[in-house]
Order: sequence, then C-alpha cells, then structure tokens
Amino acid sequence: MDGRKYVPEIPIRRYKGYIKRRNMKEEIIIAGFGGQGVLSMGKILAYSGIMQGQQVTWMPSYGPEMRGGTANVTVILSDNKISSPLLSKFDTAIILNQQSMDKFEDSVKPGGILIYDPNGITRQPVRKDIKIYSIDAVDISNELGNSKAYNMVVLGAFLSKKPIVSMENVIKGLKKSIPERHHHLIPMNEQAIKVGMEKIQER
Repeated sequence: MDGRKYVPEIPIRRYKGYIKRRNMKEEIIIAGFGGQGVLSMGKILAYSGIMQGQQVTWMPSYGPEMRGGTANVTVILSDNKISSPLLSKFDTAIILNQQSMDKFEDSVKPGGILIYDPNGITRQPVRKDIKIYSIDAVDISNELGNSKAYNMVVLGAFLSKKPIVSMENVIKGLKKSIPERHHHLIPMNEQAIKVGMEKIQER
C-alpha cells in the first residue's frame, strides 16, 4: 500500500442538462483556420468552466497570420488542480479544417470523440476506436442568417456530447468573454448553440 486513500467511483449524474461527476477532467483541442472563431470558442468554454467553479486552462497557438492561417487552442476543465496545460493526447478533438484533421486525429485518446465540420475536409476520419461526429456548421450558421455564429453552432455540437457545463454558465461565459457592447447578440448565440446541439450527426 502506498498510503493513499481509495475513493470509490461515483456514478455520473445529470443536473440541469450537464454532467455532474466526481473528479471530472476534460482535455480538449479545438483546431481550424484563424477567423473561424477557434480561440474565442475555447475562451467561452473556459469562462463557462470558471463560472461553474472548475479549474481551467486555455492555451492558444496560431501562425504569424492569424486570420486565414491555422489556429488551435487547448482547453482543460477539471474539478481538481491542473498540473500542466501542455497536452499531447485529448479526450475530445474539434476539427475544422483538413490540416488539423491530419495533425490531431491520432491525438484523440482511445474511447474519446472527434467532432468535425465536413466543409473543406477532403479526407474523412478513419479511427475505429473513437466516436466520430460531424456538424455542418457553415450551412447551419448561414441558415440562421449569421455566419459569425459558426463557432457557437460547433460549441453546441460539442456540448450535446460532452455536457460538462450548464447552459446557464455558458451564457455567463459569453458575457465574460465578449465586449458589453455586443451583449445584445447573446440570445442569437444561445440559439446557435441549441441548434448545434440538435444537428450534430454520428458517423
């Protein structure tokens, strides 16, 4: 024995639409082109975790030309202290372009999930040991009449499969992460999140 106290596994329960479980930790990579809202999506998710009382890290990475170049962000949400924000494997990968698919598909942990927008993807994911979902976020955001809601559609798709934060705290995260002069757009963003939750498809 090493002196550590054994803590039995606690069943997962849902409270108001999100997962409540002991010692929750979710490690996420969001990757695509600059201009797709990759970094802001990660920031909103991170603020949502903070509003829910979780430990959070947000680490962006992008090329010298952010808009149109590649960008990714790693986000960790945890009930416990996070030892390092540096990751090489992920519970969830959200992939929004082919370059990111090529780079990060193999980085999803076995049993994890990969969510991707098929627009601009020339090689479909092939892993058999993970769950794969698609979300036509470009078409959906255009149908909503606001292409800038693209990343919120994708965020909704993620939350439908990994409801680790409540919608209430997502709205609080939106208020924290966008300027107050744009707060009138929050209802539109909430609608986009809810549509993304409904439209995600398993592959």
